[in-house]
Amino acid sequence: MVNLHLSAPIKQLLTLRNPHPLPSPPLSKVHDVLTKTHIDAKSRKAETGWLVLAACTLLTANRPPCFGHLYRYVTRPEFNANFRNVSLEAAVNRAAIIREAALKSTIFVGVPRVILSLAALHETLDEDVKASLRKETTRRLATPENIEATVTRGKALWDSIYAPHADKLHDKLGAYHPDFIAFIIQAYGTVLSPLPGVTKTFLDVSSTEDQDQGNLSRALGSVIGIACLRAEERVVPQLTSHVFGLLKARYVENQSDEDRWLSSDEGTEWVIRTVDEILDGVKYFDGHKARL
Repeated sequence: MVNLHLSAPIKQLLTLRNPHPLPSPPLSKVHDVLTKTHIDAKSRKAETGWLVLAACTLLTANRPPCFGHLYRYVTRPEFNANFRNVSLEAAVNRAAIIREAALKSTIFVGVPRVILSLAALHETLDEDVKASLRKETTRRLATPENIEATVTRGKALWDSIYAPHADKLHDKLGAYHPDFIAFIIQAYGTVLSPLPGVTKTFLDVSSTEDQDQGNLSRALGSVIGIACLRAEERVVPQLTSHVFGLLKARYVENQSDEDRWLSSDEGTEWVIRTVDEILDGVKYFDGHKARL
Protein backbone atom coordinates (compact mmCIF):
# COMPACT_ATOMS: atom_id res chain seq x y z
CA MET A 1 0.00 0.00 0.00
CA VAL A 2 1.26 3.46 -0.91
CA ASN A 3 2.09 5.72 2.04
CA LEU A 4 0.16 8.95 1.63
CA HIS A 5 1.24 12.27 3.09
CA LEU A 6 -0.79 15.41 3.55
CA SER A 7 0.20 18.22 1.24
CA ALA A 8 1.20 21.56 2.77
CA PRO A 9 -2.07 23.28 1.67
CA ILE A 10 -4.17 20.51 3.25
CA LYS A 11 -2.16 20.70 6.48
CA GLN A 12 -2.69 24.45 6.54
CA LEU A 13 -6.43 24.08 5.98
CA LEU A 14 -6.69 21.64 8.87
CA THR A 15 -5.30 24.26 11.25
CA LEU A 16 -8.07 26.72 10.40
CA ARG A 17 -11.60 27.17 11.78
CA ASN A 18 -10.84 26.16 15.35
CA PRO A 19 -10.01 22.49 14.79
CA HIS A 20 -9.28 21.62 18.42
CA PRO A 21 -11.68 21.05 21.33
CA LEU A 22 -12.56 24.23 23.16
CA PRO A 23 -10.26 25.29 25.99
CA SER A 24 -11.11 23.87 29.38
CA PRO A 25 -11.10 25.89 32.56
CA PRO A 26 -8.54 24.91 35.20
CA LEU A 27 -9.47 21.47 36.47
CA SER A 28 -9.65 22.90 39.99
CA LYS A 29 -12.60 25.01 38.80
CA VAL A 30 -14.19 21.97 37.19
CA HIS A 31 -13.70 20.13 40.48
CA ASP A 32 -15.50 22.96 42.29
CA VAL A 33 -18.60 22.85 40.07
CA LEU A 34 -18.70 19.06 40.24
CA THR A 35 -18.46 19.22 44.02
CA LYS A 36 -21.25 21.77 44.31
CA THR A 37 -23.64 19.90 42.04
CA HIS A 38 -22.73 16.50 43.49
CA ILE A 39 -23.45 17.63 47.05
CA ASP A 40 -26.85 18.84 45.86
CA ALA A 41 -27.50 15.55 44.07
CA LYS A 42 -26.50 13.55 47.13
CA SER A 43 -28.96 15.49 49.27
CA ARG A 44 -31.69 14.48 46.80
CA LYS A 45 -30.48 10.86 46.57
CA ALA A 46 -29.92 11.37 42.85
CA GLU A 47 -26.21 10.60 42.50
CA THR A 48 -26.67 8.26 39.53
CA GLY A 49 -28.64 10.89 37.65
CA TRP A 50 -25.98 13.44 38.51
CA LEU A 51 -23.10 11.24 37.28
CA VAL A 52 -24.89 10.53 34.00
CA LEU A 53 -25.89 14.13 33.29
CA ALA A 54 -22.45 15.43 34.27
CA ALA A 55 -20.76 13.01 31.87
CA CYS A 56 -23.08 13.91 29.00
CA THR A 57 -22.83 17.65 29.63
CA LEU A 58 -19.02 17.61 29.63
CA LEU A 59 -18.92 15.38 26.56
CA THR A 60 -21.33 17.54 24.58
CA ALA A 61 -19.47 20.69 25.60
CA ASN A 62 -16.42 19.05 23.97
CA ARG A 63 -14.08 19.41 26.94
CA PRO A 64 -12.28 16.04 27.00
CA PRO A 65 -9.99 16.92 29.94
CA CYS A 66 -13.07 17.79 32.02
CA PHE A 67 -14.71 14.52 31.01
CA GLY A 68 -11.64 12.57 32.12
CA HIS A 69 -11.52 14.51 35.37
CA LEU A 70 -15.07 13.39 36.21
CA TYR A 71 -13.70 9.90 36.89
CA ARG A 72 -11.00 11.31 39.17
CA TYR A 73 -13.61 13.36 41.02
CA VAL A 74 -15.82 10.35 41.82
CA THR A 75 -12.88 8.21 42.98
CA ARG A 76 -10.71 10.71 44.91
CA PRO A 77 -11.34 12.57 48.17
CA GLU A 78 -9.43 15.69 47.18
CA PHE A 79 -8.55 17.49 43.95
CA ASN A 80 -4.86 16.50 43.93
CA ALA A 81 -5.21 13.12 45.61
CA ASN A 82 -3.34 10.25 43.97
CA PHE A 83 -5.15 7.54 45.88
CA ARG A 84 -8.74 6.36 45.61
CA ASN A 85 -11.12 6.61 48.49
CA VAL A 86 -13.40 3.92 47.07
CA SER A 87 -12.90 0.22 46.44
CA LEU A 88 -11.79 -1.16 43.10
CA GLU A 89 -15.29 -2.55 42.55
CA ALA A 90 -16.91 0.83 43.23
CA ALA A 91 -14.45 2.60 40.94
CA VAL A 92 -15.16 0.08 38.16
CA ASN A 93 -18.88 0.66 38.55
CA ARG A 94 -18.56 4.44 38.28
CA ALA A 95 -16.19 4.24 35.33
CA ALA A 96 -18.59 1.86 33.58
CA ILE A 97 -21.51 4.22 34.13
CA ILE A 98 -19.51 7.14 32.72
CA ARG A 99 -18.46 5.29 29.58
CA GLU A 100 -21.97 3.85 29.06
CA ALA A 101 -23.41 7.36 29.25
CA ALA A 102 -20.83 8.39 26.65
CA LEU A 103 -21.80 5.53 24.37
CA LYS A 104 -25.47 6.45 24.54
CA SER A 105 -24.55 10.08 23.82
CA THR A 106 -23.53 9.00 20.32
CA ILE A 107 -27.20 9.03 19.34
CA PHE A 108 -27.54 12.70 20.27
CA VAL A 109 -24.18 14.33 19.50
CA GLY A 110 -22.41 11.95 17.13
CA VAL A 111 -19.26 9.85 17.12
CA PRO A 112 -16.39 12.42 17.04
CA ARG A 113 -16.99 14.01 20.45
CA VAL A 114 -17.63 10.61 21.99
CA ILE A 115 -14.27 9.36 20.72
CA LEU A 116 -12.44 12.37 22.14
CA SER A 117 -14.11 12.03 25.54
CA LEU A 118 -13.69 8.26 25.78
CA ALA A 119 -10.00 8.67 24.90
CA ALA A 120 -9.62 11.20 27.73
CA LEU A 121 -11.40 8.87 30.14
CA HIS A 122 -9.23 5.93 29.08
CA GLU A 123 -6.09 7.95 29.78
CA THR A 124 -7.37 8.94 33.23
CA LEU A 125 -8.49 5.51 34.47
CA ASP A 126 -6.42 3.72 37.08
CA GLU A 127 -4.71 0.69 35.56
CA ASP A 128 -6.52 -1.81 37.80
CA VAL A 129 -9.86 -0.24 36.89
CA LYS A 130 -8.98 -0.28 33.21
CA ALA A 131 -8.09 -3.97 33.49
CA SER A 132 -11.37 -4.74 35.29
CA LEU A 133 -13.78 -3.06 32.88
CA ARG A 134 -15.72 -5.34 30.56
CA LYS A 135 -13.75 -6.20 27.41
CA GLU A 136 -16.32 -8.22 25.49
CA THR A 137 -19.26 -6.55 23.79
CA THR A 138 -22.80 -7.34 24.89
CA ARG A 139 -24.10 -5.62 21.76
CA ARG A 140 -23.57 -8.01 18.90
CA LEU A 141 -23.83 -6.99 15.26
CA ALA A 142 -27.27 -7.54 13.85
CA THR A 143 -27.94 -11.13 12.82
CA PRO A 144 -31.10 -12.96 11.78
CA GLU A 145 -31.16 -14.42 15.29
CA ASN A 146 -31.03 -11.16 17.28
CA ILE A 147 -32.41 -8.44 15.02
CA GLU A 148 -36.04 -9.06 15.94
CA ALA A 149 -35.36 -8.66 19.66
CA THR A 150 -33.33 -5.51 19.00
CA VAL A 151 -36.07 -3.91 16.91
CA THR A 152 -38.72 -4.89 19.45
CA ARG A 153 -36.71 -3.31 22.26
CA GLY A 154 -36.09 -0.18 20.20
CA LYS A 155 -39.73 0.19 19.18
CA ALA A 156 -40.84 -0.24 22.78
CA LEU A 157 -38.52 2.55 23.90
CA TRP A 158 -39.62 4.74 20.98
CA ASP A 159 -43.28 4.25 21.91
CA SER A 160 -42.66 4.94 25.60
CA ILE A 161 -40.91 8.25 24.83
CA TYR A 162 -43.09 9.62 22.04
CA ALA A 163 -46.61 8.27 22.77
CA PRO A 164 -49.27 9.30 21.84
CA HIS A 165 -47.47 10.67 18.78
CA ALA A 166 -45.07 7.74 18.30
CA ASP A 167 -46.61 6.37 15.09
CA LYS A 168 -47.05 9.82 13.54
CA LEU A 169 -43.44 10.77 14.29
CA HIS A 170 -42.22 7.38 13.06
CA ASP A 171 -43.90 7.90 9.69
CA LYS A 172 -42.77 11.54 9.48
CA LEU A 173 -39.10 10.67 9.93
CA GLY A 174 -39.46 7.75 7.57
CA ALA A 175 -40.74 10.16 4.93
CA TYR A 176 -37.54 12.20 5.22
CA HIS A 177 -35.48 9.15 4.24
CA PRO A 178 -36.73 5.56 4.08
CA ASP A 179 -33.72 4.25 6.01
CA PHE A 180 -33.64 6.99 8.65
CA ILE A 181 -36.32 5.67 10.97
CA ALA A 182 -35.04 2.10 10.64
CA PHE A 183 -31.60 3.32 11.74
CA ILE A 184 -33.08 5.20 14.71
CA ILE A 185 -35.19 2.28 15.93
CA GLN A 186 -32.22 -0.08 15.73
CA ALA A 187 -30.03 2.48 17.53
CA TYR A 188 -32.64 2.83 20.26
CA GLY A 189 -32.78 -0.95 20.62
CA THR A 190 -29.03 -1.49 20.52
CA VAL A 191 -27.64 1.55 22.35
CA LEU A 192 -30.20 3.70 24.13
CA SER A 193 -32.44 1.06 25.69
CA PRO A 194 -31.51 -0.64 28.93
CA LEU A 195 -30.00 -4.02 28.15
CA PRO A 196 -31.51 -7.19 29.59
CA GLY A 197 -30.13 -7.70 33.08
CA VAL A 198 -29.62 -5.58 36.19
CA THR A 199 -29.33 -1.80 35.90
CA LYS A 200 -26.65 -0.03 37.92
CA THR A 201 -26.59 2.95 40.27
CA PHE A 202 -23.87 5.22 41.64
CA LEU A 203 -23.53 3.25 44.87
CA ASP A 204 -23.31 -0.21 43.26
CA VAL A 205 -20.13 -2.20 42.67
CA SER A 206 -18.99 -4.17 39.63
CA SER A 207 -16.54 -7.01 39.26
CA THR A 208 -14.55 -8.06 36.23
CA GLU A 209 -17.08 -10.78 35.49
CA ASP A 210 -20.11 -8.48 35.79
CA GLN A 211 -21.82 -8.45 32.40
CA ASP A 212 -24.21 -5.73 33.59
CA GLN A 213 -21.44 -3.16 34.03
CA GLY A 214 -22.80 0.31 33.29
CA ASN A 215 -26.31 -0.85 32.38
CA LEU A 216 -28.56 2.18 32.82
CA SER A 217 -32.28 2.41 33.44
CA ARG A 218 -34.98 3.74 31.14
CA ALA A 219 -35.20 6.99 33.15
CA LEU A 220 -31.43 7.51 32.97
CA GLY A 221 -31.57 7.07 29.21
CA SER A 222 -33.88 10.08 29.10
CA VAL A 223 -31.55 12.00 31.44
CA ILE A 224 -28.81 11.36 28.88
CA GLY A 225 -30.97 12.72 26.08
CA ILE A 226 -31.84 15.85 28.06
CA ALA A 227 -28.24 16.52 29.11
CA CYS A 228 -26.85 16.15 25.60
CA LEU A 229 -29.56 18.17 23.89
CA ARG A 230 -29.56 20.92 26.53
CA ALA A 231 -25.78 21.25 26.28
CA GLU A 232 -25.87 21.06 22.48
CA GLU A 233 -28.23 24.07 22.34
CA ARG A 234 -30.60 25.21 19.59
CA VAL A 235 -32.36 21.86 19.25
CA VAL A 236 -35.39 22.63 21.40
CA PRO A 237 -37.92 20.35 19.61
CA GLN A 238 -35.75 17.31 20.30
CA LEU A 239 -34.97 18.49 23.84
CA THR A 240 -38.68 18.93 24.55
CA SER A 241 -39.40 15.42 23.30
CA HIS A 242 -36.87 13.91 25.67
CA VAL A 243 -38.10 16.02 28.58
CA PHE A 244 -41.49 14.41 27.97
CA GLY A 245 -39.64 11.11 27.69
CA LEU A 246 -38.26 11.50 31.21
CA LEU A 247 -41.64 12.53 32.59
CA LYS A 248 -43.21 9.45 30.99
CA ALA A 249 -40.57 7.23 32.61
CA ARG A 250 -42.59 7.60 35.83
CA TYR A 251 -44.92 4.97 34.42
CA VAL A 252 -42.20 2.31 34.09
CA GLU A 253 -42.82 -0.62 36.41
CA ASN A 254 -40.52 -1.40 39.32
CA GLN A 255 -38.74 1.94 39.25
CA SER A 256 -36.06 2.71 41.81
CA ASP A 257 -36.75 5.56 44.22
CA GLU A 258 -34.16 7.66 42.37
CA ASP A 259 -35.73 7.07 38.97
CA ARG A 260 -39.15 7.80 40.40
CA TRP A 261 -37.91 11.18 41.63
CA LEU A 262 -35.96 11.99 38.46
CA SER A 263 -39.11 11.43 36.38
CA SER A 264 -41.20 13.71 38.59
CA ASP A 265 -41.75 17.35 37.66
CA GLU A 266 -39.33 18.40 40.40
CA GLY A 267 -36.70 15.89 39.33
CA THR A 268 -36.92 16.78 35.65
CA GLU A 269 -36.55 20.47 36.45
CA TRP A 270 -33.52 19.63 38.59
CA VAL A 271 -31.91 17.71 35.71
CA ILE A 272 -32.23 20.69 33.36
CA ARG A 273 -30.99 23.21 35.93
CA THR A 274 -28.03 21.02 36.92
CA VAL A 275 -26.96 20.60 33.30
CA ASP A 276 -27.05 24.39 32.96
CA GLU A 277 -24.98 24.85 36.11
CA ILE A 278 -22.27 22.44 34.97
CA LEU A 279 -22.29 23.84 31.45
CA ASP A 280 -21.90 27.39 32.70
CA GLY A 281 -19.05 26.24 34.93
CA VAL A 282 -17.01 24.80 32.07
CA LYS A 283 -17.87 27.40 29.42
CA TYR A 284 -16.14 30.12 31.40
CA PHE A 285 -12.44 30.25 30.72
CA ASP A 286 -10.12 32.90 32.19
CA GLY A 287 -13.19 34.86 33.21
CA HIS A 288 -14.64 35.01 29.71
CA LYS A 289 -17.44 32.90 28.33
CA ALA A 290 -16.21 30.69 25.51
CA ARG A 291 -18.58 30.18 22.60
CA LEU A 292 -19.60 26.64 21.76
